[in-house]
Amino acid sequence: MAALMPEQIEHFQNEGYVVVEQMLDPERDLKPIIEEYAGVLDRFAGDLYAADKIASPYADLPFSERLTTIYAESGKVDAQYFDFSLPQRGVTHDTPFWAGPAVFAVLRHPGLLDAIESLIGPEIYANPVQHVRMKPPEHLTPKDPTTGLPQLGASPWHQDNGVVTEDADETEIITVWFPLTEATRENGCLAVVPRSVEQGLLTHCPSGPGLHIPEQLFRADDAVPLPMRPGSVLLMHRLTPHCSYSNHSDHVRWSFDLRYNPIGQPTGRAAFPGFIARSRMQPEAELHDAKEWRRLWLETRALLAERENPSFNRWRTEAAVCA
Repeated sequence: MAALMPEQIEHFQNEGYVVVEQMLDPERDLKPIIEEYAGVLDRFAGDLYAADKIASPYADLPFSERLTTIYAESGKVDAQYFDFSLPQRGVTHDTPFWAGPAVFAVLRHPGLLDAIESLIGPEIYANPVQHVRMKPPEHLTPKDPTTGLPQLGASPWHQDNGVVTEDADETEIITVWFPLTEATRENGCLAVVPRSVEQGLLTHCPSGPGLHIPEQLFRADDAVPLPMRPGSVLLMHRLTPHCSYSNHSDHVRWSFDLRYNPIGQPTGRAAFPGFIARSRMQPEAELHDAKEWRRLWLETRALLAERENPSFNRWRTEAAVCA
């Protein structure tokens, strides 16, 4: 069992987050993911090369340099190709995503589930709000021609409760964030504002990079940077304001963020497939098959491609605080 210690639970409850060191083993748990994504990058590079978008697949380059070079030469950051979720709009039959066995294995990692069980109990649902983040160096990242901003840069201040639909406002969603490469202040680690949960859900304003909370609504000056090494895991309350810094290094900052909630509670992404990750009451209901998990996403993509995509965003620019 990797259940949280009482002091870790207390820290989570009081501060709205807790970092657990060495929960994952970089060699056993993270290396298979890194190796799996090397194959994904091979296919991505091959597709772009075949379409004459890049002059070479750059197969001789290390992963970080290869991805950055491909993004720079193609002029586009195509993060969706690597993600294990679908986008919120514009889903087609060909929308790329990656739902591989190494990713599925970490979603069901016993240590992660033990820690989650310490916070929400043993009936655990893997929420479909889940992403891989490969943040390239900003000085090497293609710019958005309409804004002049990097196509993938710093993440603005937000709460994870703010990026799901209203039906999940009372759902006990726990965010699990962990780096696959070292996350530092220079390359864009996360920052959180402790002891902010009592403020409740704050207004989020639509903007170019996504939703953001206006800084007059919370104590941004109290932000705590969270540099983390591979193997460390951040557990975060759904109402904790957080952001990521810009990547000013020369290497990709690579991380996963996952969500879990009690079985039966709304996920805030009703159109997307989650699964039962752990159930002490009905262990036979747990999903153990990575191929079935991928099939669920393929089926969802096919359904969404044939109809208007649902709205995932409750926020409007007309809000007075967004002016």
